Formats: sequence, structure tokens, C-alpha cells
Amino acid sequence: MKVEATSPKEYISKIPEDRQPVMTKLREVINANLPEGFKEVISYNMIGWVVPHDKYPDGYHCDPKRPLPFMNLASQKNFIAFYHMGIYATPELLVWFVNEYPKYVSTKLDMGKSCIRLKKMGQIPYKLIGELVAKMTVQDWIDKYESEIKR
Repeated sequence: MKVEATSPKEYISKIPEDRQPVMTKLREVINANLPEGFKEVISYNMIGWVVPHDKYPDGYHCDPKRPLPFMNLASQKNFIAFYHMGIYATPELLVWFVNEYPKYVSTKLDMGKSCIRLKKMGQIPYKLIGELVAKMTVQDWIDKYESEIKR
């Protein structure tokens, strides 16, 4: 589902009404737990959190004009997608998340390399997502990105 928006609030206003409270709460949880230095933007037609150019002038290696992406939140056709590049790049963070998830949600974890698919709007692990978001600082992400991804 592609949403054309210029701000996170506009993005949320354009998704299905039943998803709006969940996306609003997810955004609030992320922003409340996000370490200082990341910037909330619209990125790739999703709500995104990036390392801005003033903190990482090189930008994203695929397109240096873009800031370094870190997380995205999107309303897809059948689920809400939460993308966290730290999980993709840091095996110990992935193991931690996979082990913690069943403590918060009774259904099986549905995820790809960096995408956590949240299908049941009544079973969103807000607290766990807040904990995940808090685990990686801007400098942690830059260091991981340079050592693992930007080769």
C-alpha cells in the first residue's frame, strides 16, 4: 500500500481508520524511546527514522543524497510493517528480539530480515518495540553500518 504524504501525521491520516490509532501509538512509543540524534521523516513513502546528514554526511550508500535509514513504519495491505535495520545487521539483537517476543504476544512472530509484520491490531507488543528502539544509538548504528553494510 503506497501512501503519498509529506509528514508522519499526514501519512497516518491517509491510512485506513482502524489502523490510525495503532500507528499513532506505535509512532509515540518509538519517538518516546528513540535515542537522541535520529530524525523522523517520510522515507520511501513510509514513516521513517534516519541518521540525518549533519550526523552522518556520507548518507546512504545506495543514494548518498538520502540520509542513512534506520527504521520505518508502514501500513501495508494486510499488516503494519515495522522495519528495524539494527535487527538485520546485529545477530545478537535479532536473537534477543526473537526470544523476547513470545513473552509479549501469544501468536507466532512473523518477520523477514528487517521487517516485523504486525497482523493483529489488538496484539501489538508496544513495550517490546519501545525496548528494541532504545537499544541502538545513532553512533551504534553508524558503527554497525560502516562495519557490516557499507563495504
